[in-house]
Amino acid sequence: MEKKQTKLAMMGCFLLLLLLPFLFFPFSLADGDAYIGVNIGTALSDMPSPTQVVALLKSQQIRHIRLYDADMAMLTALAKSGIEVTVTVPNEQLLGIGQSNATAAKWVSKNVVAHVPAVNITAIAIGSEVLTALPNAALVLVSAMKFVHSALVAANLDRKIKVSSPHSSSIILDSFPPSQAFFNRSWEPVIVPMLKLLQSTDSHLMLNVYPYYDYMQSNGVIPLDYALFRPLPPNKEAVDANTLLHYTNVFDAVVDAAYFAMAYLNITNVPVVVLESGWPSKGSSDEPDATIENSNTYNSNLIRHILNKTGTPKHPGVAVPTYIYELYNEDQKPGALSEKNWGLFDANGLPVYELHLSGSGMILANDTANQTFCVAKDGADAKMLQAALDWACGPGKVDCSELLQGQSCYEPDSVGAHASYAFDSYYHKMGMASGTCYFNGVAAITTSDPSSDSCVFPGSGGKNGTFLNGTTTESNVTAETSSGGGSSHRHQQQYGSTVTWALVIAMASLI
Repeated sequence: MEKKQTKLAMMGCFLLLLLLPFLFFPFSLADGDAYIGVNIGTALSDMPSPTQVVALLKSQQIRHIRLYDADMAMLTALAKSGIEVTVTVPNEQLLGIGQSNATAAKWVSKNVVAHVPAVNITAIAIGSEVLTALPNAALVLVSAMKFVHSALVAANLDRKIKVSSPHSSSIILDSFPPSQAFFNRSWEPVIVPMLKLLQSTDSHLMLNVYPYYDYMQSNGVIPLDYALFRPLPPNKEAVDANTLLHYTNVFDAVVDAAYFAMAYLNITNVPVVVLESGWPSKGSSDEPDATIENSNTYNSNLIRHILNKTGTPKHPGVAVPTYIYELYNEDQKPGALSEKNWGLFDANGLPVYELHLSGSGMILANDTANQTFCVAKDGADAKMLQAALDWACGPGKVDCSELLQGQSCYEPDSVGAHASYAFDSYYHKMGMASGTCYFNGVAAITTSDPSSDSCVFPGSGGKNGTFLNGTTTESNVTAETSSGGGSSHRHQQQYGSTVTWALVIAMASLI
């Protein structure tokens, strides 16, 4: 009898270990919609007028925005646009609102109540990275959130408008492996009541996630592909030894670190909304990876990753709404050259680059006429091609049934030919997004159709060509408007702390 009980106990422990990654899964998290946000900084020498900004948002089907303040002219221009708006209590107003319920009520009356329902305000961000940017005001942060929420309750708007506060991801320590992450304990007197407030008001944790700075400050430990969402072979993926979850990009690892850090404090049903993320398109000589190509790759892949509702390894399929930083390049931004070049557009509304989002119905998705294909490079190493082929047909979720013996694309029976079909299938499955024709350097884009009479490649428009037009995805791109230009060059000092020794050790074994 004792042996049977011991055996049952061991089986129970085994099942517990198997279920460990899912024990903290808050099913309510899956209720949210996936959408993308773009920040609109205003540190431009020739800032477009609010009506011009709204016209650009509409033309690009941007349906959610975040304002870094509650600018009256901007809110007026947004009236009846249907665009969902997050307004912000600027840091310089935080002390007054956090110390006075009446001041908070007055702010809500002037900046929120006066504009709804004409303006579709859905959230209020209290401050910006207060713990790291304005630590002296941290003690009034939670009271400010409570006072603002109380004012919304009084106006019967609390169910429609969420209250939260955006934080730098650097408040999370030991962020890799994510399962070991925890919030900086010196801030627990603020973080714990804040998370409990978010939980009780059915709100979300606002987090700023910048893989660019994590990559820059890792001194080469974090591979560029891992930061840019580029496809990785299984042996290059970062594995959390505690949960055995595989991470293919920095973004997901940071988001999951936030979930694990909350779970450590017994908070398991507060979803994460990433309020800022992006990649600069230009930098000085000491920022060689701030390029148009990398910015395009990161933002294109980020948008597709979010709108596909991929989720994270800890919470697959759970939406992570994300706001891109930012809409405009800001020539008046202080600091490094890269600080002026995070935008998707210049002041004239011209795109800095065209996001590779063919067929998705999303912003700047105007490259659908380009008939391009992804094929194996001539002379590529056969073993590397085989590894990439295995990844595409496995974790890459490409339908490789046409490559089986007797099927239309089996001949020629070579690893190069089969890899080309699989690469092109993945490339078009991902909407020809920048960085999705890489495969560890053994793939290349071509305009020559590699199809044959018997084997039609996905991009050719033939019988397998359904990926070219893609599945039309409703665009939920969000833009964020800033009176102060959003987060500044202070990011360079703050985000390095997310590159922990645990991450260094884990990633060093992968490169």
